[in-house]
Amino acid sequence: MKPIYLDYNATTPIDPEVADAMRPYISERFGNPSSSHWYGVQTKEAVETARDQVANLLSCSPDEVVFTSGGSESNNYAIKGAAFAKRVEGNHLITSSIEHPAVIEVCKYLEEKDFQVTYLPVDHFGQVDPRAVEKVINSSTVLISIMHANNEVGTIQPIAEIAKIARDHGIVFHTDAAQSVGKIATRVNDLGVDLLTIAGHKLYGPKGIGALYVRRGTQLEKLIHGADHEQGRRAGTENILEIVGLGKACEIAKRDLNKNMDHMQRMRDLLYQELRAEWDELKLNGHPESRLPNTLSVSFKNIEANKLLAEIDRVAVSAGAACHSDSVKVSSVLQAMQVELEYAMGTVRFSTGKMTTTEEVKETAAIFVETARRLQAEKQKW
Repeated sequence: MKPIYLDYNATTPIDPEVADAMRPYISERFGNPSSSHWYGVQTKEAVETARDQVANLLSCSPDEVVFTSGGSESNNYAIKGAAFAKRVEGNHLITSSIEHPAVIEVCKYLEEKDFQVTYLPVDHFGQVDPRAVEKVINSSTVLISIMHANNEVGTIQPIAEIAKIARDHGIVFHTDAAQSVGKIATRVNDLGVDLLTIAGHKLYGPKGIGALYVRRGTQLEKLIHGADHEQGRRAGTENILEIVGLGKACEIAKRDLNKNMDHMQRMRDLLYQELRAEWDELKLNGHPESRLPNTLSVSFKNIEANKLLAEIDRVAVSAGAACHSDSVKVSSVLQAMQVELEYAMGTVRFSTGKMTTTEEVKETAAIFVETARRLQAEKQKW
C-alpha cells in the first residue's frame, strides 16, 4: 500500500495544475528571455506573468519580486545583501534562536566577517517577545530577521509588531516566510516587512525555485554577479520552467487559501484529537492558537521518536529528536522552547496538506498509538 504522507512542511507534491502549466516549457517554449525574437518573447512573457502571480499573492508590485533558486538563496540574499549594503551604518544583526539553518548559518558566517549577532530566546510556545527585540536594538543595528512561522512546531511570530519596531528605528526587517506562504495570509504591507522569503516546493510548486520580496528602496548588495537579469539584482538566465511553476502555485494558493486553510486545520485537529484520546501523556508543542493550520508537533513521553518511526513504514512524518545509545540529540527549536527531555526525545512532527484525507488521519493515529504502546510495553519488560 502507498504510504500516508504527513510531512508537508518538508516538501509538497507538485499540484497537477502547476505541472500542466509547466509542461509546454519543457520542450516547446525553450527560448532565452533575453532574446528579442519570437522564442525569447514567449518566455519573457511567461516570466513576467509568473512575477505578477507571485506579487498578487503577496499584494505587492511585480517589480518587488526577485526570482531565486529557493528559500535558502532568498535568505542568503536578504541577510547578506542587507548586512553588506548597510555595513557603513552598523554591524549588528538580530535574529531568533529557532530560525531555519538557512538563516542561522548565514548569521554565523557574518559573525566571521566582524558582524555582531544577537540570537533572541523564545518562550515555551516558541514565540519571540517584541519587547525583547526592542531591548537589544542599538545604534549599530542594521537588520532584523525573524521567521514568520516555525517549520517544526508551526508557531507564528508577531511579525507586524516586530516590523513596526524595526521601522520606527529605521532598521531593515526580513522574514523567512517559506513555511507560511500558501498556508496563511502573507500580505507584505499587513506584515510591514522589507524582505520576505518564498520557497516554491513548500506551496505545491517545484523544488529549486523561490523568490525574494524586496520592498522598493531597500538596498541589497548583489549575491550573484554577472549580467543584468532580474532588474540587475540576480545574474543568470532565468529558470523558465520552474518560474512558471512557482507563479502558477502562487496563483492557486491565493485562489484556494481559505479552503485549504480550513481543510488542513480540520485534518490537523482531528489527528490531535485521535491521538490525545488514546495517549494521556501527549504534549502539544508550539502555540495552541497562533500556529500554522497544518502543523502538529506532539511528544510521546518517554518514547524515543527515532525508534517509533523506525517501527512505522506506513506513514511519512518527521522526528524532533535523534536518540543514540549514549545520548539524545534534541532539535535546537525544542531546546530553545525548553521542552523537558522526557518529552522532547519522543517528539514527532505531523504536517497535513490539501490532499490529506480523514481516513489517512484516523489510520495514522491508530498506527502511532498501537506502536507507541508496544514500545512502552517492551521498555517496561527491561
